[in-house]
Amino acid sequence: MARRIAVFTGNRAEYGLLSPILRSLEAEPGIELLLIVGGAHLDAAFGHTRDEIVADGFDISAEITAGTGKDTARAIGEGVVAVTDVLETLRPDLLVVYGDRFEAFAALIAASQSNIPVAHIEGGDKTEGGALDDSVRHAMTKLAHIHLATNPDAAWRITAMGEEPWRVHTVGLPVIDRIKAGDFPTAGEVAATLGLDLTRPVILFTQHAITTEPGRALAQLEPSLTAMERAMAETGAQVVATYPNNDDGGDAILERLKAWSFGRADVVLRQSLGRALYHGTLNVAGQVTRGVCVGNSSSGLKETPAFGCPTVNIGSRQSGRLAAQNVLHVAYDSEAIFDALMRCINDDEFRLLAATCPNPYGEGNTGPKVVAILRDVDLKDAALLQKKLTLDP
Repeated sequence: MARRIAVFTGNRAEYGLLSPILRSLEAEPGIELLLIVGGAHLDAAFGHTRDEIVADGFDISAEITAGTGKDTARAIGEGVVAVTDVLETLRPDLLVVYGDRFEAFAALIAASQSNIPVAHIEGGDKTEGGALDDSVRHAMTKLAHIHLATNPDAAWRITAMGEEPWRVHTVGLPVIDRIKAGDFPTAGEVAATLGLDLTRPVILFTQHAITTEPGRALAQLEPSLTAMERAMAETGAQVVATYPNNDDGGDAILERLKAWSFGRADVVLRQSLGRALYHGTLNVAGQVTRGVCVGNSSSGLKETPAFGCPTVNIGSRQSGRLAAQNVLHVAYDSEAIFDALMRCINDDEFRLLAATCPNPYGEGNTGPKVVAILRDVDLKDAALLQKKLTLDP
């Protein structure tokens, strides 16, 4: 019988990172992929990215409408109940979850308490920027049974947390598989879709609210807008901006972005670019125009090195996260952001460094590595579910 592997996805960024693993699972003989979709994917105000999943050709096995909203404590509770019901119906042999979002946390709790082994991707990462990411991610690590780390530093932290070494695998960042395969639109296709002029720099902008500081979201956004205004005036740059996550504070950012971009030919605001168009735009910024990625999304640290794209990481949201040398870190200060933008656009030496620096998240082939691990793990071994702590006084 086929091994039934369920994968949960709860938001657009996580789905883009998961997609190479979904493709590899789908193509593997002897594995039946069960895709569970919930969270922001089903939120029309933030892009309704369920449609993107369907357009990519994946069959959705279950949709979870509970466990969304800004009250994450209640959302987690509702999500646990909803995912438990789905798991009872689908009866998977194993569940795969990604990252540190509260939706995935709820799915992991439901599975682990239902005696379903869980493989967790991106455990052991570190972000100390005032969000709850670290707390949630490390809690997920302690509940998960198989750890799929994206880099050696993260794998070391997982074992340092007392996890048994045989459970820990360093597989790299999954989405690099699709980047290396060139699975994104050409520069011409990106320009036609977004109305860009490829003779001018492209600024790709995403800024999310910080979950522990939702009341400061607008104050943290304004310096970014001011700095981009100056950079656009001095360099002729165009801005491609995407919606923030549906976290508390995201609504305020979204409304301000809508007002800022309204009626402007040099600003494109999209709910979601989708994984392929987002990567195509990163390629345009890094390889075709003298562009830059700016904001506080984790993708600015994890995915930009694969495109050699200079990046400005703003504020504290990604503090502590592993970053390549293509990333400049600045505070919520318009002058500092502007200076960093101008360096990314105009400094040939820095652009060369961004294009040639090592990528700490690997060089691809992650999907096949993950499939081999999930295919070969002994689900009948009692030790898989009976976790042990390796630390003793």
